[in-house]
Amino acid sequence: MRSSAKSLGSYHLCASTIPDHSFTTTLTLLADDTRKFKQLYWINLAMPYTATTIATTIDKINRSYFLPAIQRPFVWSAEQVLSLFDSLMKGYPISSFLFWDVAPENKPSWQIYKFAENFRHGEVHNEIAETDGRDVTLVLDGQQRLTSLLIGLRGSFTVKAKNKRWDSPSAWQRKRLYVDLLTDPAQPVAGDETEESIENPYGFELFENAPPSVPGRLWIKVGEILNYPGDDAFDKYKDSLIDKLPETASRQDEKTVKRNLDRLHRTVWKDEIICYFTEKDQDYDRVLGIFVRANDGGTKLSKSDLMLSMISSKWTDISAREEIYSFVDMLNTRLDRKNEVNKDFVMKACLLLSDLDHVYQVKNFTNHNLEVMRKNWPHIKAALRRTFLLVNRFGIDRETLTSLNALLPIAYYLYKIDTDLLEGSTAFDSRNSERIRRWLISSLLNGVFGGNSDGTIGSSRNTIHASLTMDREFPLTELYSALTKQRKRATNINPESLANVMEIKYGQKQTFLVLSLLYDEKNWGAVPHHLDHIFPKSLINRRTLMGMNIPSSRVDKILETADRVGNLQLLTSHDNLIKTNQKFEEWIQTRDHSFLARHLIPEDRHLWDLRMLPEFVAAREKLIEKRLLSLQGDVIDTISRATA
Repeated sequence: MRSSAKSLGSYHLCASTIPDHSFTTTLTLLADDTRKFKQLYWINLAMPYTATTIATTIDKINRSYFLPAIQRPFVWSAEQVLSLFDSLMKGYPISSFLFWDVAPENKPSWQIYKFAENFRHGEVHNEIAETDGRDVTLVLDGQQRLTSLLIGLRGSFTVKAKNKRWDSPSAWQRKRLYVDLLTDPAQPVAGDETEESIENPYGFELFENAPPSVPGRLWIKVGEILNYPGDDAFDKYKDSLIDKLPETASRQDEKTVKRNLDRLHRTVWKDEIICYFTEKDQDYDRVLGIFVRANDGGTKLSKSDLMLSMISSKWTDISAREEIYSFVDMLNTRLDRKNEVNKDFVMKACLLLSDLDHVYQVKNFTNHNLEVMRKNWPHIKAALRRTFLLVNRFGIDRETLTSLNALLPIAYYLYKIDTDLLEGSTAFDSRNSERIRRWLISSLLNGVFGGNSDGTIGSSRNTIHASLTMDREFPLTELYSALTKQRKRATNINPESLANVMEIKYGQKQTFLVLSLLYDEKNWGAVPHHLDHIFPKSLINRRTLMGMNIPSSRVDKILETADRVGNLQLLTSHDNLIKTNQKFEEWIQTRDHSFLARHLIPEDRHLWDLRMLPEFVAAREKLIEKRLLSLQGDVIDTISRATA
């Protein structure tokens, strides 16, 4: 049962001032609900809100309306943009906006950004605005909605086509907003007789190229409506569109086109839909408080957004937002391997490396702590960069790193010793690089930094800090001991944890980690390596095996062992391409004896037949277990045992 809305008569009620951050919420005033109407009306009179049109607002964006550094990037999806325009056409309120007028003398104090007009999905950067000679009003609440209006009316939304690579130029499609004027939302969709079909969406869609106006469709680019502010010019435009209808168009079609076009024109040019409050106080702490409170609805202000806003408010000599976002981009895309770092990790590292309380909570971002972090920022950046260069050299990147937090103790160590990359040019570098590699991989394989890892991170820092008072070595065995005590279970690879490690299979992130420990190779990042099935996966399928007259029960055992660690190895990309799908017993004949030892291949030749895969895997996994157990303790201990 749908209730009818009461006419507000001569009253002007800015419905958007109602504290509701969902723009799809409809304000309905029942005819007999006089008390509610009066309450909302007087609230509106008491609040100094201003109402204006969408067209007026759009004209001010990137001319006088800009974004502060504390704002997050645009995060709405294409579907949300379409939904906003649909809500506007239906007359739904889209909530209020919060602006801040910046005094001319204070403009140089703040980093100011433009709205994203031509947005590319996944972008995190807004262009810095040049505001000399301009009045500046910063948007504290409403960026997502205003950017969506800007994209729909004057810009574009670039999205990635499905099933195409992110780095392929052809994968990206720059789309603009169109509306089908022949879509009648009052008519139920064919085959949809549910109650929800009473309010069908208007015909908004994003297209790369202008869609053809075929029978039953009359598309226009939504932004064209900005060309017709006056009624006379608009009426001529409307008549020209009616003339484009085919002769078969009905009178109802003409009415639908006129009604939709009139509604769009009224929504953009006439209805004062944009209701906003303007803060004029120049106290930045007050403005920051207002910003945080205002963004407590809608697209939630995340912890990282809040932390970054606090840093931005205090790092007045540089743009913290630009620094941190650019640094994250560099770590992710401009090193030898691709990583997957986020701003939370960087800000948490700022606390940890500065020897502050490392728990990622608002209470730890005090003015004093922010000053300490700013002072240390250049050294923090250098240590984090060295950390990723080092672990990338181990072959560990976004494809294989299962916990970012596991890198924080390494970054702390490199920050404290303030050395280069441990590239192995000296005995110290070689020794400690291998210590870090073993500790990191065993920690990742054992899930040491899974779940709430604040205690593990703190224990690691304390252990490293205490150890560095005596020498500069990476405290491998001390960390094993401290973290085992802290977590009450083993953190290195030993008989207790080995069973779980050996259950890792092809397709898991940890597979490369465990296999990389089998080799003396340390610089996995220098030469591309592939994860290879020793017995080719293409030959291990039920149809092929049954064709070899192998009993069904035996086939099941072979299939069960195909993806186990015992049937996996690391090959250079060159060797893997040569091997392709050759039968193992044939391909292995092309390798020398050192290959068997290097890859821990059982020398018993009768195991080299595909029919013997379960026994081959069992024998090889015993060799793998022996190798992994030999890596217990310190690097020096391992070398001593190997040369004994």
